[in-house]
This record gives sequence, C-alpha cells and structure tokens, in this order.
Amino acid sequence: MLVIAFVSYFGAKLHRPRLIGAGCLIMAAGSLCTALPHFFQGQYKYETSVSHSTNANSTENILPCLSNQTMTEDLTTHETREAGSSMWVYVFLGNMLRGIGETPIMPLGVSYLDDFSREENTAFYLVGILGPMFGFMLGSFCAKLYVDIGSVDLDTVTINYKDSRWVGAWWLGFIVTGVVMLLSGIPFWFLPKSLPKQGEEQSQKKPVTFSELAKDFFPSLKRLFRNSVFPVIILTALVSVNAFIGMITFKPKYMEQVYGQSSSKAILLIGIMNLPAVALGIITGGFVLKRFKLGVIGAARVALSSSLCSFCLLLTQYFLHCDNAEVAGLTISYQGAPQLSYQPDTLLSQCNMGCTCSLKHWDPVCAYNGMTYASPCLAGCQSSTGTGKEMVFNNCTCIGEILTPGMNMSAVLGQCSRKSDCDRFFKFYMAVSVLGAFVSACGGTPGYIVSIQPELKSLALGMQTLIVRTLGGIPPPIYFGALIDLTCLKWGTKRCGGRGACRLYDANAFR
Repeated sequence: MLVIAFVSYFGAKLHRPRLIGAGCLIMAAGSLCTALPHFFQGQYKYETSVSHSTNANSTENILPCLSNQTMTEDLTTHETREAGSSMWVYVFLGNMLRGIGETPIMPLGVSYLDDFSREENTAFYLVGILGPMFGFMLGSFCAKLYVDIGSVDLDTVTINYKDSRWVGAWWLGFIVTGVVMLLSGIPFWFLPKSLPKQGEEQSQKKPVTFSELAKDFFPSLKRLFRNSVFPVIILTALVSVNAFIGMITFKPKYMEQVYGQSSSKAILLIGIMNLPAVALGIITGGFVLKRFKLGVIGAARVALSSSLCSFCLLLTQYFLHCDNAEVAGLTISYQGAPQLSYQPDTLLSQCNMGCTCSLKHWDPVCAYNGMTYASPCLAGCQSSTGTGKEMVFNNCTCIGEILTPGMNMSAVLGQCSRKSDCDRFFKFYMAVSVLGAFVSACGGTPGYIVSIQPELKSLALGMQTLIVRTLGGIPPPIYFGALIDLTCLKWGTKRCGGRGACRLYDANAFR
C-alpha cells in the first residue's frame, strides 16, 4: 500500500522489466522470512484429552473415563512461553516484503504487455491464473504432510490429515515458492526496456528526467480521477473483490465443514477444477472480444451478462447441502434425536456424568453406531486397547444409549464419515461451482480493456490495485470470519488455556 502508487507511476517511465526482477527478489526474501517461525519454535502439540501410548510393547490400559482430571493439568503446563510468542513478527515482516515485491509485477507487467501487443491480444497474456492453480496444488500437497515432518516419529501422531486439529507443513510451501520466485526473477533483468508494437517499428523516444516525472505525478493523478469511467470501474472492482476474497478465503473451510471433505482435498479441488475454469473463462472472454471486435460498450455488456449468469449459479449452491455431522451433545442428542446446541453443557449426559470429563477438549471418537463423540471420556469409554492411530476404546456406556443390547460398544479415533448422499450433493456443488467460476471469468477480461489514456495506464492499474487491495482485500476476511465464527458449535482450547480454533460449525448456519 505504501509504495504501489509511486512504483506504478515512476516505474512506467523507468526500466519496467528490471523493476519486476527486483520485485521477485524482494518477494523471495519475504517468503523465506515467513517460513522462519517453524525453525525457531517448538514442536506442535495438538489438543487431546487422553495420553496416547505408542509403545507396541506397552501393557498400559488407558481409562478415559477416569483420566481427565490429571490430563487437564498436563495440558495447561509450560504455557506462558507459547502465549507470549513473538513469532508473528517474522510473518508480518515476510508478508510486508512480499507485498512490496509484488507491487511492480501487476501494474508494470500488464502495461508492458499491453503497450507492445495488439489491443485485442491482451487477454491472452493475462492467464496469470496458472500461478494460483499450481499454488493451490502445492498447498494441497503440503496440507497432507504433518507440520513437524522430519523431526518427529509419525507413528506417535494419533491424528490424520482429515482431523480438524491437523496442521500441515505450511512452512514448506513458502520455502518452495521463495526459491521459485528467486529463479523466475532472473530473466527479467535481461529484457529490454521497451519493445516495438506488434507489426510496427520501434521508435526512439527522448529520455525523461526524474524531476520531470515527479513534477507531473499529482497532475496525472488528477487527470486520472477526472475520467468518469475510472471511478465506476473502481467501485465495481471493490464490490466484486469483497465478495471474491470473502468466498475464496473460506471456501476450503466451507467444503470441509458442510461436505465433510479434508482441507487438503478441498484445496486440491479448487486448484485443479475451479482455477482452470477461471483461466478458460478469461481466454473465452478474450476470444469473444477479439472475434467480434467489441469495444468498451460491448465489453461492458459481456461483463454484465456473465455477472447475472454467475449470480444465478451461485444462488443455486444455497440449495445444495448436507446435514450437520452427527456429534453427540452438539448436533444430535445422546439418544439420537436431532438437537442443535451452542452450549457446552449439553455435552454431558447421564451416561457420562460419573466420568468428570473436561468440556473444553476436542478429541473425537467414532462409535460403531455411526455417531461422533467429542472425546472418549464423553462417550463414557471405560478402557482401551491398541496404540497410536489404531487405538480402540471399549465399553463406552453412551454408545449403548441408542444400541440394542449385545451390539458393539466400541469407538475408534477420529470423526465418523458423512452419510452416503453427502458425496452426491458435493459432486453437484462442485459442478455448479466450476460452471459459475467459468461464466464469471468470461466477463473478467473487459475489466482490463479500460478507456484510459495510454500514458496513464500503469498509474490507473496501480491506483486500482491500491484502492481495491485496501478496501477490498483487507476487510472481507475480517467481517466474513466474524460472521462465520458466530456459527461455531465447538471451540478448541489453546495449550495456554485460551479459546483456540473452531472444531465444529453449524453447517446450515455457515451455508
């Protein structure tokens, strides 16, 4: 935000490719800086209510129903160091460097291409969606790897990547992308300052001094905002970007909570289905502009039509949903009747009243009756067999509440899978989502075909990026996140005792 207006204006008159190369170098430094906390802090200790022994020769028999009082003390020890962690400074500095480094790329890169290509070919150079596509695929891969991979014995980890407590190898993606950005910046240093327009000879221009550029900055800004089209484009971008940022930020969580998908699968599907549909939509929109030689008015009509169609497709997603996950005491009663509760007291029932269970912890187990319980203790389990991920809890009194006598009263670690019809709804949801992304992107290209004077094009893109990033990029995750938090049914607990991440949402309210 601090540098974009000046970079986009002065950069347009200077050596644009080299500025982009310098930006890549700064972005690489920021990306590697963001990954540093992983190497400076201790190992991740996930929230659990019982001690999971992983020794194959161990004869220890864990008694969940009796163990919580001592385990509660264990969970709240040596917490002051973690509560006062200053690791956020590295993430803040890394993000700031990446923001500064990214500044020249979009306004200067787009104007560089636009100046030296035929106008109707511009859209074909804007398939920058391939970067996010591979980014989502890399994110999906990293999300499946445990955060402390390489430094812990994975056999001692009792949760898997489908568990809401799982933390993937978030730092690995920053290291990989940091190296890629460093390498991708090298070719820009060898590109010429200017290229001849396609089909035209290159003309020699008189060099402009920095003082002349500086003197013309504010008059140029004034001329830009006097263009009646420009403020309308900014307002349109603000509305659409607010919606898009809010949706894309929480879309993986939405797919996870409403349709029971793992976070890594949700990220992968967005990367390999939604983003290619966006890329195809941008190309299709560009082809339509080129094929029918549409001007600014024609482009605006295409944008309006695609917006209306994509809105209708988005609206249909409201009706495609699964029922809430069946969790005893939160979405269903211990007797199996539908019951939605935002109060932790409903986790207690007659069947677990004698167990002195903690209501704070989330260590779900899946019973053979198809119901999930918030912890082995709250399921009333009296004993356990096995170790690690293979642990089985036996004689769970709460399971017997909705079972006929003689049936299996055991439970295994993890949440139960959703009902079979949920997969069918999820396929419909993805089909409508992909189609909507394609239709919406078809109208995206006209946003770049703006009626702005050529010498103000870089400044226009820079100011648009500044305003849209500030008012369209920063607020949505905050207010969307605050609204989504209101739908949380079960909050996790930090190791220092404070409120942690939400473990289970009311899927209908979330939708």
